[in-house]
Amino acid sequence: MASDSRLLIDLQDIYELTDKGDTELRGAHTVLGQQQLEILVLADGMASVDAISRSVRTLKREDVMKTVGEMVAAGLLKQAPKAEAAALDFGMLLSKHVSLSPGALAEASEEAGVGAASLQQQGYFVRIARRTRPPRNLPAGRKPAVIIVEDDPHLSKLLKTFLVLEGLEPRIASKRDDVLKQFRTPPAPDLVLLDVMLPDTDGFDVLAAMRRHPVLKSVPVIMLTGKATRESVQKGLAGGADGYITKPFEVDVLMAALKVVLGMP
Repeated sequence: MASDSRLLIDLQDIYELTDKGDTELRGAHTVLGQQQLEILVLADGMASVDAISRSVRTLKREDVMKTVGEMVAAGLLKQAPKAEAAALDFGMLLSKHVSLSPGALAEASEEAGVGAASLQQQGYFVRIARRTRPPRNLPAGRKPAVIIVEDDPHLSKLLKTFLVLEGLEPRIASKRDDVLKQFRTPPAPDLVLLDVMLPDTDGFDVLAAMRRHPVLKSVPVIMLTGKATRESVQKGLAGGADGYITKPFEVDVLMAALKVVLGMP
């Protein structure tokens, strides 16, 4: 590999796997080291080189830049499309609190009343506009990936068990750093179950950051909440949530909402 390729790498560059890189990452007989494989995992088309260097704690920033350059030269990585490369890193988006506009809140006002009533009666609410969402065409053999953002370890473990039984691939995040790690881990999620109250961030801020990100903006989000109030539903709808589930919930209620949003039978 070319050792001087690091000169071509900028900290704000965003890279993704090539077909060769994907094969190397998934292959059983890779010749790459553990740190190289870790960088391949983190280079997901969303994280900048700077974000990757902060995630790989065993390497200095200069060494990460050098390794990225070497893997680009070897055909394992390529620069992400311009629309994605120009976007801010998700961590930067999440660090900025965004206030909802009065117009967005007003637009969600009428539907919020319907949503709150649905939550109180049946434990879940899915936006009418989302019920016709076509199912995603996934690569052969890949299960739908679901990120569970929940700080209660017992509840997250329970959710994970249910989703595995339904043929889904769940990943758990309990705090801000976990959220960033999971969103940077390929594949990108097909659904996010998002707790409203988190220990070091706010579920609505996570939702806002997703809706401003070029890769994550169209990922369905179901909010998990203990408050079935009109105001909280209005805030979620204005922020781009696809649905709500109240806590505590029944298994069939959870799966009903999830299947509607994912377009599953």
